[in-house]
Amino acid sequence: MKIQNKSAFIISILIPLAVGAVSALIGGNMSTYAALNKPALSPPGFVFPVIWTILYILMGFSSYIIYSSSRPNKTNAFLLYGIQLFFNFFWSIIFFHFKVYLFAFIWLIALIYIIAIMIKHFYIVSPLAAYLQIPYFLWCIFAAYLNLSILILN
Repeated sequence: MKIQNKSAFIISILIPLAVGAVSALIGGNMSTYAALNKPALSPPGFVFPVIWTILYILMGFSSYIIYSSSRPNKTNAFLLYGIQLFFNFFWSIIFFHFKVYLFAFIWLIALIYIIAIMIKHFYIVSPLAAYLQIPYFLWCIFAAYLNLSILILN
């Protein structure tokens, strides 16, 4: 795929990265995570920023594909993308800053549902854009496992 609008591509990548960075700044630091009782499959804290950076880049690239599409049904896909970014932004604040693990889990389940719908709409516009969202979807399912386990263990 050829990048036709480099400015739009860069902005598409920067938007989810900025959402994640600001959320992390407001939400708190990984010392909260380190202090929690965690399940057996919990990765070390340093893994999260690496994974999230990769996921945000994939999200941005995927959104650029939707933005660049001439398909008329891209508006719904883009709207869902914005809604899931909103939910993504607030999850870490709810979890790390406010430490309301049950509400964070419910919020995360809603986010996963929105991502699934978004992927369906992305697929209609561009299968590639949809496929690029699958790692994010799977990571959020894993995050739900961690969130629920932390809720139970703490």
